[in-house]
Amino acid sequence: MSKRKVTFAQLVIGPPGSGKSTYCAGMKQFLTTLGRETAVVNLDPANDSLPYDCDVNIADLITLEDVMNTLKLGPNGGLVYCLEFLEKNLEWLKAKLNPFEGKYILIDCPGQVELYTHHKAVRNITLELQKWNYRLVAIHLVDSHYCSDAGKFVSVLLTSLNTMLQIELPHINILSKIDLIESYGKLAFNLDFYTEVLDLTFLLDHLNDNPIFSKYKELNAALVGIVEDYGLVHFTTLNIQDKQSVHGVLKEADKANGYVFGDKERDTLESLMSTAMGADFQYMKYPSFNFTTHVDVSFRLVILLNF
Repeated sequence: MSKRKVTFAQLVIGPPGSGKSTYCAGMKQFLTTLGRETAVVNLDPANDSLPYDCDVNIADLITLEDVMNTLKLGPNGGLVYCLEFLEKNLEWLKAKLNPFEGKYILIDCPGQVELYTHHKAVRNITLELQKWNYRLVAIHLVDSHYCSDAGKFVSVLLTSLNTMLQIELPHINILSKIDLIESYGKLAFNLDFYTEVLDLTFLLDHLNDNPIFSKYKELNAALVGIVEDYGLVHFTTLNIQDKQSVHGVLKEADKANGYVFGDKERDTLESLMSTAMGADFQYMKYPSFNFTTHVDVSFRLVILLNF
């Protein structure tokens, strides 16, 4: 049996409404402009209105509506069943992916948080993909409006941390729809505080000033302490309609999964970005907004030990 080509892919995950499908549509358009052959895989059995041309669709195997009607499950239980069914039918997925071997793959995943925080179906699927010579990076999208509420932001931090530890892939946390963040009201802190996850004692003070959360001071401190002790969670920002912003995310993804681009793509990118920015542009010299690519904990420990 011949060895499979290395296939680079983004696993696009996150809660409902965070913009995963929109991200896949926008990123595919950007990659196509660069000349990078791209395919999009939909693994969300509840998504029947796709904003992109789908190359592989889980709906050809199973749909959430059929599961709910047949097994009398609710939407959450139905999604879990669908992903477990896919896990049991990975040969179907492999056969569907074979024609796109060597292309750049965007994998649009369901919006049920439990699938990434503690259920093992998605993790087991990614482990199998890696055996098929896929180089994956997790793109974890979170709606930026959570920054406008201290309690919700703490929840986002915990969810992001749990997802990183569960999925165990090179990982990029993204605050999506950043162009709309001002419409949710004034932030308590500068944006850098949220992207870099700076000293969370300030956020803790803000929580304790809230009459609803103030009676849970010790719990608040414990939760914030978990995030700070791990020191893994940071965010980059994304406006999917802005080329410069999309490029920042792509640059981080390329660094995270080891994608190496050719000279033709480099020239196309520099031309595209020079047009967008109105100035000369060089890919490797231009800094991304917030370099927050993370690897799994074990890899971080190896790095620390080697130094």
